[in-house]
Amino acid sequence: MAGRVGNIRVQAWVLVAGAVIMAVKFIAWRVTHSNAVLSDALESIVNVVAGSFALYSLVLAAKPRDRDHPYGHGKVEFISASLEGSLVALAGLIIIYESVSALITGARIHELGHGTLLVASTGVANGLLGLLLRRQGRRSHSMTMEAGGTHLLSDAWSTAAVVLGLIVIQLTGLEWLDSVFAIGFAMFILWQGVKVVRRSIGGIMDETDMAVAGELVKIVEGHRKPAWIDMHNFRVIKFGSTLHIDCHVTLPWYYTVEAAHSEITRLAKLVERNSGREVEFFIHMDPCMPLSCPVCQIMDCPVRQAPFVERIPWTLATVLADKRHTAGEAGRAGSTQGPGAEALRE
Repeated sequence: MAGRVGNIRVQAWVLVAGAVIMAVKFIAWRVTHSNAVLSDALESIVNVVAGSFALYSLVLAAKPRDRDHPYGHGKVEFISASLEGSLVALAGLIIIYESVSALITGARIHELGHGTLLVASTGVANGLLGLLLRRQGRRSHSMTMEAGGTHLLSDAWSTAAVVLGLIVIQLTGLEWLDSVFAIGFAMFILWQGVKVVRRSIGGIMDETDMAVAGELVKIVEGHRKPAWIDMHNFRVIKFGSTLHIDCHVTLPWYYTVEAAHSEITRLAKLVERNSGREVEFFIHMDPCMPLSCPVCQIMDCPVRQAPFVERIPWTLATVLADKRHTAGEAGRAGSTQGPGAEALRE
């Protein structure tokens, strides 16, 4: 909870700073009448609107789960990110429209010197805020803050390009370049917005984040116990910063309910401790079968019916499969061969 409160505090300060930056950009536009500067100022409106909704979503996501929301409120972060991405894309389209109109009408610009300095200062500020938000988002696994940070960083880069364009215009006197540069910035902004929307839709649809899943599987594989004979049907769903994991784990059939529960609890705590995330597990326990013996590493098992053949490494390719694993699957992956391998093959 402390981390979520910290996220809310950081987002609130970023929102206030964003409003100040927006005001400075519109002052710069009034000074220069530059479409490139206007495009930058319009994107700042998006920053403030999206930042406001991001703050609301972080407050909502921090609420504890209740009867109506048994998985918590974390998925609102995906909605926030999709809204921000949509607004970014819309800003890009508006900038393109305004720039094309300016090319047709031949709008004039002036006072580039002072305007360039104002715009440059907002770019530096947005860059610092973007780095702060993205670092905080990655640390707390908040997609809302990561998306906001990425957006502010892209805004900072587009501002840098605007400044470069204004300098070129001052040196060449070719004022039509202003609209051309603005269109180029708009295409970049549009692409950034589409990427954020795509990622947020994937989260809403419970699309597996392969990077996160791979990180978790690596943790389990690195601390694997002999009693954890097999893992399969591994699924990861993200609810904001919380991960919900369900999977099937094969344990010795002769374990008592208490012993099996102890192993499952150990596995869950292992992942939560080493991932640094809030993790909720739903683990289905499968009892081992004779086909499990060739991949079981409990060498002193009192009821073994076949010799150990090979160790199946747990990777994304193996644990995502919806089936138990048997000997022979890891042969091409450099498995550990047991003394009974040849006998079993014969």
